[in-house]
Amino acid sequence: MMNDLDYNFYRVLFEDLDPARLMKRFLELLLKIQNVERGSIWIREKDHFVCVESLGGPSQIDIIKGASIHADEKSIVGWVMENGRMTIAEGGKDPRHFKAFEKHMQLKSALILAFPLILRDGQVYGVVQIVDTSAGGSRLNLDDHYLRILKSIVDMGAIAINNALQHTDQIARNRKLEQTLREIRNRIQIIGQSASFLEAMKKVRDYARTDFPVLITGESGTGKDLVAMALHNLSSRKDKPFVVQNCSAIPETLLESELFGYKKGAFTGASDDKTGLLMAATGGTVFLDEIGDMSRLLQSRLLRVIQNKEIKPLGESNTHKIDIRIISATNKNLNEAVKEKTFREDLYYRLNVLPLHLPPLRERKNDIPLLLKYFIKRESLELGHFQKRISDEALSCLVDYRWPGNIRELENFVKYILSTVDGDMVGVTDLPDNYKHPAHRQLPGGESLPFADGAPSGQPADPAGRPDFPFTGLTWEALDKAYVRHLLEKNNWVVTRAARDAGMNRSTFDSRMKKLGIRK
Repeated sequence: MMNDLDYNFYRVLFEDLDPARLMKRFLELLLKIQNVERGSIWIREKDHFVCVESLGGPSQIDIIKGASIHADEKSIVGWVMENGRMTIAEGGKDPRHFKAFEKHMQLKSALILAFPLILRDGQVYGVVQIVDTSAGGSRLNLDDHYLRILKSIVDMGAIAINNALQHTDQIARNRKLEQTLREIRNRIQIIGQSASFLEAMKKVRDYARTDFPVLITGESGTGKDLVAMALHNLSSRKDKPFVVQNCSAIPETLLESELFGYKKGAFTGASDDKTGLLMAATGGTVFLDEIGDMSRLLQSRLLRVIQNKEIKPLGESNTHKIDIRIISATNKNLNEAVKEKTFREDLYYRLNVLPLHLPPLRERKNDIPLLLKYFIKRESLELGHFQKRISDEALSCLVDYRWPGNIRELENFVKYILSTVDGDMVGVTDLPDNYKHPAHRQLPGGESLPFADGAPSGQPADPAGRPDFPFTGLTWEALDKAYVRHLLEKNNWVVTRAARDAGMNRSTFDSRMKKLGIRK
């Protein structure tokens, strides 16, 4: 019988790297050798033994496959795992027999033959059980010579199964890595080849290997949030939470509740316990955007979190240990903020362990064609349109344009041309005026005011050397509207911050917006 199975045995072991198929065919072979119908394969997973394959009729498969036995419970599987030796047990009588699974089976185990699945280094990672349900266990061949041959077969099968499991695991890891890279390239939209960009990306790769705080600086629209996500996805914390909070988007008291959480009854309206974002992110990464707008009070609380690695929700007396990595970002000069006493110096040094500056798009001219091509392709696929091309002349204008809104402006520009240009080619005539003439500035609010060295295009400077007034022909209301829109755009439409920059309170600024008919 053994000789007749030699060919099938080697074919089973070496022709298939799919673990599920290999284990099923391997178990079928062992049961055929022993002339029995019930068997199972178990694998160690942390503190449990899990049945990954089972044969012996529908009831056996339904009950046992996928089931688990805790390592602390007595079982034949556990005994073989611990001792690393073959064993023979009498079903229902041996104290090691875990009988719970057989309660609903018509045929009970009479005799159980169990072998360890052992690696070359002697590590036991699983168990294969061969079960005889015949009266007295009369079918199992327990001859010493026969068992030694059977053990050799199991040992080779153990290595083959482990190889298949590792192969599958490697494929899964490769797919996960490819998915991460796709996310970084596509969804996270980090694209470029300029020297300043590559230098920043090298820091991203280096910083991702550590757990130290990172402070990302750069103008609005340079992709600070995307870089923060890349830092998380490339780190050892990638499978843990990535929590984002904009520190300027909500009032101070609400921001405190969001970050630190609170206990029921901590204040009026606290009807239930709330877990703060800092605690919810434990094991992962917290990204604090616009950190420069955080109040001094919250700066002090955040400093204590970083120093002590613990958090105390509002209204609670106990502290909780947390394990988080903090990445923060700002478009402000925090050095100046420290000098002006609006930002704590000690917190600044705690956050700025790994500084990362993102260059503005005007310093990445070589990347502009790449980014245009990427966004055109992405948005065209989204819309189901053919991809448009940009003429050399138009591309020259776009490369020379200063892109004050950086990548965010470029992305929105692509959406504009895809919506307004009818043909397949985008020419200079298709560009808005301020893009046609890069040296000209666009007045915030939509009006284009061309400039050339201080003088409007087409108008000579004053002979005495005084530049002509560039706002000739505009009403005071138009200028007021443009200024208010400028403040809103500058502050990402956070009205509180725009009002502060204007030197007025929020309600007055709201009234001004309403009067001018400005809405996002």
